[in-house]
Amino acid sequence: MDGRENRKPLRDFGISLFLCGDVMTGRGIDQVLPHPCHPAIHEPYMKSALGYVELAERKTGPIPRRASFSYVWGDALSELRRETPDLRIINLETAVTTRADYDAEKGINYRMHPANVPALTAAGIDCCVLANNHVLDWGYEGLKETLTALRGAGVKTAGAGADLAEAEAPARFEIEGKGSVLVFSFGSETSGIPRGWGATEQGPGVHLLEDLSDRTVQRISRQVRRLKGKDAVVVASIHWGENWGYPIFRDQKEFAHGLIDAAGVDLIHGHSSHHVKAMEVYRGKLILYGSGDFLNDYEGIEGHEVFRDDLSLMYFARLDPATGKLLSLRMIPMQIRHFRVSRAAAPDALWLRDVLNREGSGLGTRVEVEADGTLTLQSEGLPAS
Repeated sequence: MDGRENRKPLRDFGISLFLCGDVMTGRGIDQVLPHPCHPAIHEPYMKSALGYVELAERKTGPIPRRASFSYVWGDALSELRRETPDLRIINLETAVTTRADYDAEKGINYRMHPANVPALTAAGIDCCVLANNHVLDWGYEGLKETLTALRGAGVKTAGAGADLAEAEAPARFEIEGKGSVLVFSFGSETSGIPRGWGATEQGPGVHLLEDLSDRTVQRISRQVRRLKGKDAVVVASIHWGENWGYPIFRDQKEFAHGLIDAAGVDLIHGHSSHHVKAMEVYRGKLILYGSGDFLNDYEGIEGHEVFRDDLSLMYFARLDPATGKLLSLRMIPMQIRHFRVSRAAAPDALWLRDVLNREGSGLGTRVEVEADGTLTLQSEGLPAS
């Protein structure tokens, strides 16, 4: 007997995480939820958030008003029930506030009514990372209201706070029988975050990176290693890079590798791109360079159709709690339609596979489509399933 008959599938071991890209529940999506903000916005080309609802309806048909809180998650809810991840992490790219004092220099300002926070808890979201370029769209009072609303609903946050210490602090989770997870949230000016949004020792803001240099890596390393304990998995969630385009720039790659090498980070959760980008497994650790938009109100906006920003992925990563190494990654192809997330059709899943394989070829990764339409990551160094 070689013991193989007593082994369990890899999915029965390790810490399992659900990750996705930008969840933009403000603006048009907020307008179809039970408690919308006043629709007034201050964009050069749109003065009412209802305009984005109308654009979407012209393209794909009627969208219900005062939809249930669970409406926007669509088929994602059944996938979450099936996978039962230990932890659910999203980049919440909106302020949660009714404040009216918008950032006039931004040009685009997202907000969701605090009474619509159940739209997040309907999907059991555990952690919202906030170091992004929309959380302060409605000022520092709007940020304060955002933090109060999320924490009041039992959703932990990282990446923004009343001062630098709070913005830098990770969200900590204890996974019974498995260990702990620390989620750090970082933002880069390359994603459009204004330099003035950075938190200071005395003032509120986001955890803004000075740059992507080795010096910044060393600063983060000191913080992470001070807080990381035994059997702790560390997630670095980073809002970086432009909205459109597939290239992975050298400074991003070196920064991600540095966080793994020097800071002991176990998973890089990158976002900002409106479409999915390549991924890498470096020294056994997963790097998602761009997770794409998971939910947005862009349905009727034209101009970047070649990138298929209507397609998104649910990332289900399973990590060894002792080493932080990736055991497996399953991805569920989804499509945004009628301001809700639905399972993508088979041709769309194949399109995502082909893009990921094209972009991942230089990083040593490829994906395969399984019989049930899900994608699985293949990479040298991953254990056999």
